[in-house]
This record gives sequence, structure tokens and C-alpha cells, in this order.
Amino acid sequence: HRRQPRIFRIRTVPTRLNHLNQRNNMSISIPVSFEFFPPKTAEGEDKLMHTVAELAPHNPEFFSVTYGAGGSTQEGTFNAVANIRAQGHQAAPHLSCIGATRSKISEILDGLKTQGVNRIVALRGDLPSGMGGMGELHHASDLVALIREHSGDYFNIHVAAYPEYHPQSRTPQDDLKNFVKKMHAGANTAITQYFYNADAYARFIEDARKAGVDAPIVPGIMPITNYSRLARFSETCGAEIPRWILLKLASFGDDQASIKAFGEEVVAQLCQRLIALGAPSLHFYTLNNAAPTLAVLKNLK
Repeated sequence: HRRQPRIFRIRTVPTRLNHLNQRNNMSISIPVSFEFFPPKTAEGEDKLMHTVAELAPHNPEFFSVTYGAGGSTQEGTFNAVANIRAQGHQAAPHLSCIGATRSKISEILDGLKTQGVNRIVALRGDLPSGMGGMGELHHASDLVALIREHSGDYFNIHVAAYPEYHPQSRTPQDDLKNFVKKMHAGANTAITQYFYNADAYARFIEDARKAGVDAPIVPGIMPITNYSRLARFSETCGAEIPRWILLKLASFGDDQASIKAFGEEVVAQLCQRLIALGAPSLHFYTLNNAAPTLAVLKNLK
């Protein structure tokens, strides 16, 4: 017998947060969206919903929630999405296919449709250590094709893009081919890995258009708040930090106020350049903290 779609719990959000949604419209002239990771504790859930309330006055198109390697945070991801939706906002869970079966993905899609979720960030994902097989779907394009096969046009599908190329791609040409393949499989929009070189984004857009991709490609924005953490993240995901930014950050040492002020200025200037280049919207990687993103948005205003 076919398993019934899972319905994920909705945790009540403290009413003290509701006043944050009553602020005047603070939106900028370009659409925005915000990304979170699923919290692991009740305190983390409260903090996340407070962050949602702080960012909500910017009228985001949606909030997205990441998905651990091999679906390791699946329940937390879908719980966070349910909580965000309960506050009246659009939410998009990440969904990866590595290590999963077609039937499992279909079950998840049924559950999301039952909840009314109609956006997905579709990714290949990583295989967690200790997991034996790759599963039945090996590429993000396979996942996108399955979503379309299973659900038609119901879901708005976002996929990843890498202006500085995926760290596991053999060549830039292979990376572009893989990107084009998943767009042609049925993706609506692409969201890029974060970067600090606007020229890389401009060139990627140019190459994608020449390859026949006309869908929106949204730049991913990572606010700068911590030198060592940013360097560690960037080493892992292959995002390049320009030398002048690295040296400037390193020169501040433990002066967090200077790092914060410099980071806000640099990222706001990057956003302004991307808007001038015609970026359709901005997607902020918040790390579940509203303040750095709000500071950038304030500078943009």
C-alpha cells in the first residue's frame, strides 16, 4: 500500500514577535529572498522565527530552508517550512536527490503538495559519510525531471548556479553544460552560489544566455561578518574571496566593529553593481541571523 504523505508539525510562535510584522513597508526596488538552515533546538526555532519576523517587512518572495547531506535534516527542514508558512509567508524547502529513491522523492513531493508548498530548491546534494549508495538519481537534472514527471507544473523549481564554477566540475565548459541540462529539465529559476566578483556573475549570465537559458538567474549574497568563518566556508564551497577583501579583513584582526562596517559596505556595493547589471532579485544567505542582511539592505536604500 502507498504510504500516506507526512504532515509536519507546526510549532506555535510567541506572540511577542508579531509586532515586527506590523512595521511599515521597507522593501527596496528589487525583489529579495532569504535562506535559513533548519534549527536543532526549541531555542533555535524561536530564534529562527524571530529572524523571519525581522526580515518579513522587506516583503520577500520566499524564505528557503536548507537540506542536510542525504536528507539528514529532512524533518527539521520541513518543520521550519511549515512554521514559516504558518506566519503567512512563502517558503521553499531545499530537496536533494543523492542517496534517495524515486519513490521516496515522490512521497516527499506528495507531502509538500498536501501542505500547499509550491516551491522547491532542487539540488544534487552530498552523500553523507557512511551512506553506501548514490541512490537512483545522480544529478540535479534527474531530480528536476522527476519533479516535473510527478507533479507537472505545480512546483516552482529553483536550482543552483556557480558563476565561479562548481568545485567538482572538470572544466568550466562541463559545469555550464550541467547547468543548462537542469534548466532544460524544467527549472524555473537559478540561484547562484555566493561570490564577491560581479564580473564573474556578468560573464556567467552571458554564457548561459548564449547556451539558450533565458530563465532568471538570481545572485546569492553572503553578508560578511567574520573573517575566519568566511574563509572556511569559501574554501569548502569554492567561492573566491578577492585578495583585496581578504587582506583588508585580516588587517582588522579582532576588531569586529571594523570587520562589520567594512563587510556591510563591500556587500552593499556588490548588490548595487548586480542591480545595475540587471539582476532579477537578490537571495541572501542569512545563517539564521537577520542583522547582517538588514544592514546591507539599509545601505542599499
